[in-house]
Amino acid sequence: MVAATENNVASKSWWVRHARPLKTIFRILLGAAWLVDGVLKFTSGYVSNFLSDVQASQSTAPGWLSGWYSFWATQATSNSTLIVYTVGTLEVALGLALVFGLMRKIAYSGGVILSLLIWAVPEGFGGSYASGSGTTDIGTGVIYAIAFFGLILVNATYGPSRLSLDYYIERHFPRWAWIAEFGQPAPAPGRGATPPPVVQAPSS
Repeated sequence: MVAATENNVASKSWWVRHARPLKTIFRILLGAAWLVDGVLKFTSGYVSNFLSDVQASQSTAPGWLSGWYSFWATQATSNSTLIVYTVGTLEVALGLALVFGLMRKIAYSGGVILSLLIWAVPEGFGGSYASGSGTTDIGTGVIYAIAFFGLILVNATYGPSRLSLDYYIERHFPRWAWIAEFGQPAPAPGRGATPPPVVQAPSS
């Protein structure tokens, strides 16, 4: 039985055999990208460019989106610093949560919302729908959102990540799983995964 199990594992591809560490690496790399994005909000002088980005999105947007961009153009005119620094703070917090694996359920869900908000305002939904825009780029925000949906799927499939703060917190405080997991919480200290129920054959 042991030999058969070992042969089954050995027959799997390299990607399957290393799926668990690879998913953690993916999470950390995505977190590092968000950290860089967040830090650049404070250091690159983007505050002075935020209004022009919104106005550029407004100029290429279809008429039915004019109210949306008029609202954001007004906000960017009077509150550029507040908006950019708030987004930067959220990006730094999101990046740290991903790198350290903390409150991942909230981080992944918040990442989807923040990514779509960035895509919808300064990126103008990519702007590739506008006639004569000369661009085929749909924007990075929607790609980030898809990446977060992927992390949600991975978490729901594999459960707790051993290389995360959530895993160790859940082992002592199982209720932490409500804000950390889309699947099952981490096992308690000294215990393995819950064994599957034993199904007995009906007596004849």
